[in-house]
Amino acid sequence: MNAGAAASAIRTPDQRLRIFVSSTLKELEPERRVARAAIERLRLAPVMFELGARPHPPQELYRAYLEQSDVFIGIYWQQYGWIAPGEEISGLEDEYRLAPRDMPKLIYLKQPAERDERLGELLGRIRDDDTASYTPFTTTRQLGQLIQADLATLLAERFDASRTPSQVPLAPAVAEPPPAGDHLPVPYTAAVGRERDVATLLDWLDDDAQRVTTLVGPGGIGKSRLAIEVARTARERFDRVTFVHLEHLNDPADVLPAIARELGVQIAGDRPLTEQLGVARSGRRDLIVLDSFEQVLPAAAEITALLNELTDATFLVTSRARLRIRGERVFDVEPLALPPDPGRASFDADFVAAPAVRLFIDRARAANPRFEVTAENAEGIARICRALEGVPLAIELAAARIRVLTPATMLGRLDHMLPLLVTAARDIPERQRTIQATVEWSIDLLSPEARELFVRLGVFAGDFSLDAVEAIAARAPAATDLLGLILELVDSSLLRQHENEGVPLFSMLVPVREIATARFEREPDAAAVRRAHGDHYLRLAAEIEPLLQGATQSVALDRLEAELNNVRAAYRHLIAIGSVDSVARAVWRLFLYWWIRGQLPEAKAWMEEILSSGVRLREHTRAIALGLTTWVSLWQPGMEVAVGRIEWSVTLFHAVGDRLGEAGALTTLSIACAATTPPDLVRAEGLQRRALELISPQEHPTYEALFRSTLGSLLVTKGDPDGAIEIFDGVLDDARRLGDILVESVTSANSGWAWLARGEPRPELFTRHLELSLQLGSDNGAGHALEGLAACAAAAGDIERGGLLLGASETARLRTGLVHQRSNRIFRSFVEGILASDRAAEFEAARARGRRMSRPAALDLVLTPAATMSS
Repeated sequence: MNAGAAASAIRTPDQRLRIFVSSTLKELEPERRVARAAIERLRLAPVMFELGARPHPPQELYRAYLEQSDVFIGIYWQQYGWIAPGEEISGLEDEYRLAPRDMPKLIYLKQPAERDERLGELLGRIRDDDTASYTPFTTTRQLGQLIQADLATLLAERFDASRTPSQVPLAPAVAEPPPAGDHLPVPYTAAVGRERDVATLLDWLDDDAQRVTTLVGPGGIGKSRLAIEVARTARERFDRVTFVHLEHLNDPADVLPAIARELGVQIAGDRPLTEQLGVARSGRRDLIVLDSFEQVLPAAAEITALLNELTDATFLVTSRARLRIRGERVFDVEPLALPPDPGRASFDADFVAAPAVRLFIDRARAANPRFEVTAENAEGIARICRALEGVPLAIELAAARIRVLTPATMLGRLDHMLPLLVTAARDIPERQRTIQATVEWSIDLLSPEARELFVRLGVFAGDFSLDAVEAIAARAPAATDLLGLILELVDSSLLRQHENEGVPLFSMLVPVREIATARFEREPDAAAVRRAHGDHYLRLAAEIEPLLQGATQSVALDRLEAELNNVRAAYRHLIAIGSVDSVARAVWRLFLYWWIRGQLPEAKAWMEEILSSGVRLREHTRAIALGLTTWVSLWQPGMEVAVGRIEWSVTLFHAVGDRLGEAGALTTLSIACAATTPPDLVRAEGLQRRALELISPQEHPTYEALFRSTLGSLLVTKGDPDGAIEIFDGVLDDARRLGDILVESVTSANSGWAWLARGEPRPELFTRHLELSLQLGSDNGAGHALEGLAACAAAAGDIERGGLLLGASETARLRTGLVHQRSNRIFRSFVEGILASDRAAEFEAARARGRRMSRPAALDLVLTPAATMSS
């Protein structure tokens, strides 16, 4: 890719592609850190001046860097950059000019911005340059995702362009995103002043005899930020790092399911969840971070039980109180180091070097990029940090006020407020009084309307959208200028903002949310606001339901995932107050989400609660609850499937005129009939054909296609693969026309089994199933796809590959808790045949190796071009 490199050059492993990053250094320091992390995640080499170079390098230095680089990344915001003496343009513009014309250029613009005039002119020239891509962004997280995706696409395109036509694989390779559980939260700030703490905790994690480390401290002290930094640094020491947010949980019984969700383990059957987790993660060295444990302290006993099952796991816990379990090692998180007392020392560099002051400056510049430390304001900053006792959240909230208050003015207000609050609550620990006072002080600086809105926001359990705020603020005085009030809360660091699929979302830090929640509970109209909150998430289900079908499927899944904690809180509250009919309808509307994202057991639990609530249920509600619970039981190993329940559900759906519900219940009954011993295939086919008569592809395209695919699978079981393939081909054509990823994914796998039944393996169908499963975020699909590919390899006589893929498939199922789910009958016949042959030992040896493969290695075995061709 280097303009000066020969087209045929082949790099050795130590010669990674180099990505040159151009931006202003101070203004975009957080963005540069995120860019570096995104580049390194792709195993590429970032070329950045902070990696061993001076902050303002001469022209010769960045020219040399550019000559050795392969891709140019430009990140621009507001400033044009420093112009060196004797120069007419800034280094920022010179870097772009010096980049070779044929060097790929990825340009990212931070929004919103009031740009320098010369930067605007430079960006105008870049827009006219047809060699550069041009993408806006608003958050550092979004920037990291854009850079990683764009570089991956660019590399794939260059790779494809370099191949001869004979090298094109049967199916395109897809880069697997990092496992969901290994995504650590993106920190808002640098881990200032925590270097020694990080080093100590890493040493503790290396001690296998100490498997539970609890970071203890008051709210806002930086426990979570320290845990994130330790987990990021410790990544290479563990097979997997999993971060579990507990801040939204109130019931200790929800802790283990939350851990299971983050580990990608589905709850199956009636075995204790600790045992299921132990089986799923057996032999894996895990670091599991449990954040905000103080809300669920009674669950500490469950962690002790989990330690006995996850014998190779280590737990890093953040809590305001210690767990008090055997083997716990407690690390007290202290405030940031303070500057010297200005009254006893003269101002010098030690003031600015103090971690507390460094954090204040960092957050003040984020609020006001023009802010600078001077001899006049340094003493005020030092006194503020000392007054706040080095508590990170307190410093962040104070620094955010730099837009409207000078340090001296801020100090006067702070000194006035804190003593009153400390005196009013002497039973609260000193540091907790300080952080509470700081949050309360930030709230008290708000306008009355913003304070009213802040209290109402205490109803939310996680991230929330602007639409949700409008719903709970309706008919309140705050609703007259809602956007202005939200901006006021954001500017005060009481709200944080990010985007999901173009939808702005808001969140609060835990200590801030706690104060909002406590105030909300005292509100006279809290019950009405909770109901408005619940009604909003009922409407969200209705809005998202049609988007879960067709080309909008992926966006709809991610949109719902973003506010899932609020969906859960809303539906639980509505069930608690007896509004069960509306909840059942909403859960039914979102059936495709629960299925694709592996959340059906949770939806089943809600339906069982509704059935046992004692509330008089509408016929439609009972039909939904019976149909959904029996559908889930059908796929859970060891669960008894009550055919009578399904038949009752069919009758009820028919009685209320819900043709889609009736068709779904008939499909469930059809699958149950095919799964009995012996199977009743005649009845199963009749039921499925009845289901298809009830709905049209125009009204319910996704469900109609899925029901046809189910009919095709029944024909395969009946011994008619040709008839099944004809059905599958039609379904696949419709799925591609509609852009429906789920239908194409499921039907690709079903078609693959039909071709195997004909004795003609088609591995590309299972490869496609795997690619689409990864795209949907459906962990179940990976195990099923690997199983199909193993069958294809075995059918083609490649016993070793078949064994490897079978072992990898078993491990994939093990990790998601589906180890006992029945395998496809066609596949079982292949395995049984091999095990009865003289190649059984070879097959079993490869199978054992496949079980030990990591998930990325197993996917590489399938998705790399060479592997796809050999399949």
